[in-house]
Amino acid sequence: MQVRVECYAGYQADERPLRFYLGEHRYEVEEVLDQWYGPEDTFFRVRAQDGNIYILRHSPHAGDAWSLEAFRRNP
Repeated sequence: MQVRVECYAGYQADERPLRFYLGEHRYEVEEVLDQWYGPEDTFFRVRAQDGNIYILRHSPHAGDAWSLEAFRRNP
């Protein structure tokens, strides 16, 4: 699922997600829980303000695309 992401850009572009949009709904990232690198992509496991966990994938070589890879509802 494609997602629109706004990032903090420090010394690197798109260093970490600050908020993301699924449709018209905005989710604020409260915490980046984990970050790892694939061959071409960067993955972020984040907790949003709704308390749920999301895995976002950033693909800079695919037109700077972001996608939602996984979702887990916290009880």
